[in-house]
Amino acid sequence: MRPPMKKIDYKVGDKVEVCSKEEGFMGSYYEATIVSCLDNGRYVICYENLLKDDESGLLTETLLPKDLRPSPPRVRNPSKFQLNQKVDVFDNDGWWVGNIVNEKILMEKNYYYNVYFYSTNQTIYYPCGKIRVHHDMMFSGEWFMEA
Repeated sequence: MRPPMKKIDYKVGDKVEVCSKEEGFMGSYYEATIVSCLDNGRYVICYENLLKDDESGLLTETLLPKDLRPSPPRVRNPSKFQLNQKVDVFDNDGWWVGNIVNEKILMEKNYYYNVYFYSTNQTIYYPCGKIRVHHDMMFSGEWFMEA
């Protein structure tokens, strides 16, 4: 049995990521900001990159704490990712977990890595600027980065 995740009390202005539960987007995370803390324990968030259906502005939602995680720490990317290293890739307005499957290559004046995604069974090339070091949230509420 897994220990419970440490409860995090968010404040207005906190940067968070929201895990998608929509089919085709499961496991991806979307950047957001806490805009209100409700008395019932829920949070109103405003997404950084997702628009309302009518595209009139940024999408807001009311969510339970279990749907949120703090934004992972910003760390400088290594000059070179390792083969099979777990990474996050920014695509379709969110962060997706994948693994590096080849050495860095130069294409069209930019360096790219080929990343494999278990969730979709796809391998796609991404420029280095769209890739970040992956962190896992521990039960203590602390972030862990695989070496």
